[in-house]
Amino acid sequence: MRVGAGPALGSMAGQHRRRFDERVVPHRRRSPMRLRDWRLRTKLATVLVVPSVAFLVLAGVQTSSLVGQTTVLSDFAEQVGIGREITTAVHRIQQERDRTAGELAELRRAAGSADRNAAIEELEPLRAATDQAIADLRRAADPLADADASWRVAFSEVLEAYDRIVYIRPAVPPAVLSSDTILSNYHRAVGALLDLLAEPNPGQDRPALSDAVLRYVQFARVKELASRIRAELYAAARAGRYGSEDQVVLSDLRAQQLTALGAFRVAATTEQVRRYDQMSVDPAFAAAAELEERSLPTAGVTPTVLPATQWWTASERRQELLGQAEESFLADAVRQADDAATGQLRTTLLVAGGIVAVLLVAVLISLLIGRSLARSMRLLRSQALRIAQVELPDALDRLRTVSGGVPHIDVAPAVVRSLDEIGELAEAFVAVHRSAVSVAVDQASMRRNVNAMFVNLARRSQVLVERQLELLDELEREENDPDQLENLFKLDHLAARMRRNDESLLVLAGTESTRRWQRPVGLGAVLLAAAAEIEQYQRVRHESVADLHLVGHAVGELVHLLAELLENATAFSRPDTVVSVTARADAADAVIEITDRGLGMSPAALAEANTVLATPPAADVATVERMGLFVVSHLAARLGVRVRLHGGQGGLVAVLQLPGVLLAPAPAEPLDAAIPARMLTTGYATAPSAGAIDLPVAGRRPVAVPRQRRPLPVRAEDVLAPPTVDGGGSWWSRQGPPAPKAPGPAAPAATPVTGGVNARGLPTRVPMAQLAAMHGSVRPQPGPNAHDPDPDAVGGMLSRLYSGVRRAEAEDTTEIPVPPTGGHGEGGRQ
Repeated sequence: MRVGAGPALGSMAGQHRRRFDERVVPHRRRSPMRLRDWRLRTKLATVLVVPSVAFLVLAGVQTSSLVGQTTVLSDFAEQVGIGREITTAVHRIQQERDRTAGELAELRRAAGSADRNAAIEELEPLRAATDQAIADLRRAADPLADADASWRVAFSEVLEAYDRIVYIRPAVPPAVLSSDTILSNYHRAVGALLDLLAEPNPGQDRPALSDAVLRYVQFARVKELASRIRAELYAAARAGRYGSEDQVVLSDLRAQQLTALGAFRVAATTEQVRRYDQMSVDPAFAAAAELEERSLPTAGVTPTVLPATQWWTASERRQELLGQAEESFLADAVRQADDAATGQLRTTLLVAGGIVAVLLVAVLISLLIGRSLARSMRLLRSQALRIAQVELPDALDRLRTVSGGVPHIDVAPAVVRSLDEIGELAEAFVAVHRSAVSVAVDQASMRRNVNAMFVNLARRSQVLVERQLELLDELEREENDPDQLENLFKLDHLAARMRRNDESLLVLAGTESTRRWQRPVGLGAVLLAAAAEIEQYQRVRHESVADLHLVGHAVGELVHLLAELLENATAFSRPDTVVSVTARADAADAVIEITDRGLGMSPAALAEANTVLATPPAADVATVERMGLFVVSHLAARLGVRVRLHGGQGGLVAVLQLPGVLLAPAPAEPLDAAIPARMLTTGYATAPSAGAIDLPVAGRRPVAVPRQRRPLPVRAEDVLAPPTVDGGGSWWSRQGPPAPKAPGPAAPAATPVTGGVNARGLPTRVPMAQLAAMHGSVRPQPGPNAHDPDPDAVGGMLSRLYSGVRRAEAEDTTEIPVPPTGGHGEGGRQ
């Protein structure tokens, strides 16, 4: 057996898809190196990250520059702020140095009679004040341990110079070292402190701050030169005379002081110059200046040696005034440095805050826009996949399996409601979906019209075939010639196959068969009916059939299903082989096996055929070309029968599993009379007691078997509902109820009178023999009227019948009204 195996086109009707495959292009591998393969989220993230990173780099550079400037100004402000401790240390060292210069001059003037303890007592408070000032400077400089290298180097020089002062102090009372050697250590320490005072540098882009530092440094040098002059004059006053080089040193110091004062006036602000001028007219400042003028050398006049105590007191008050002015100038620089550092810090914070705010706003806006785009694309992608994989296939399935009117298919609106390009693309997808559904609806309408055409043509053809079968019944009843009767039987089978083709067209159109029975029918009768529907029925052998009965409403479609399988089994197997049919009970179900010894099928074709049997395909050209498999799959789906094909020994085995719902209990009494012998195949015909019967095989004639022993089945309904014993009509009959018997002569003899056997093995009837027997004569006599139909007349009648069928098919008549499927009851065929 070979069943046409076409591809399964479409899915099972009514099967809903709940999940869809998100892999739109599953055969391609996504490469991270190809930009076009990146996901939209990755592309949006890249579009967001790249400018953000560039912005962060530029903002970082700018912020780093601002932070660097802020750090520089902060360090500058701290270095300027530590100037208070530096000027205090300078002032204390100047006091100690100037007093030490006077004490050294006194010790050298008195020589051996000098009171060294008195000198030590005079210097001890000054030294303690210097040590305290240096200690305060150390504490103030601790936070600047991480300052720039130049400032740390200058501070280390200050500490080194101070250590030299501490080291040289014990040499003052003995006066063993020269005054220049001892005082040079103090000069070096003061110079190191002034260098440290001038060390703060705000940078080249801050000239105002540099000028502020320059102003108080220049004024500190003016104060230092005034202190040096005080030391020289105080030493001369304690010594009682000027040395040989004292006037030269004093002249040089005064020149340097004037130069420094001029530089201060150039760098100082107008307010600072005003304050200095106001300080210079102070009486204490003027008194010191007047005493200093007395020490100036004039033409022909020796410089006056100033009184030591008076000079020290006047110069000390002037140094205090200079110290106060220095503190005010330094306070101006500190305030200006703090303002600059605070302003720079504020600017840095504002810029950094602005950068962060702009970045956050940009990132937030980018995220919102990107999220909106990604969400729109995600919704669009989901809707497109849902349309492609769920909604559109479901709509096509609904339209493909529709049996009544074409339903209305609602197309969901676009999920993206924006008015941008993505929204337009979503509307385009919806438009495509709507167009596809519209085309599918048109195709469904066209398919419904085609199905209606199929149904109309099939119904018309069925009417003509039924009329043809009725005519053949009449001809068979009236025919006496065995040869013509055999031809009529063949013609009867061809008409039955035509009717089965019409029913296949109804299955193709999705309409149920009109042949129905309301009473249970035996499974053996169903198998015989299916065999009667095929051409080579002689090759079908029923090996073993269980005593089972089927419900009446499923008999017609089951006969059709079995007939298709038997037709394929006989068509695709050798003519000299038989097709075996077995039926057995399997728990609550029934199993039917049809085995042939034919061509078979390849494993791929077998698997494909089983797939089509499990999932009925939609009707198309391929299914029409292989209608048998299509009809079997759809009929099996209707009845709930499971059909599988298996490879057998030199052929195929079709296994049908009938569910228990199709089985019915055996009736209490026979519903019909016994099946006539002419309707049974060899497996069911009563064999003669003597000798074996040669099985009928297509292609050769049985040997030594009388013609009467090989009855021929007529058609399915004759097997399923044979005539009653009295020869009248029945519920299945086309002739209606039986007519009342008219009175007539007595019945003929039980033993018919024959004229021998013809060449075909059939008995030869003797005309009027029975009438002669009734009148006492056994001699055969020819009847007055010949009742044998003329072969030419029969051929002409059949020719006219087929001509009428062709004319009926060509006529444009109205559709024959057929009641709906649900209107058929199980009370018989309609």
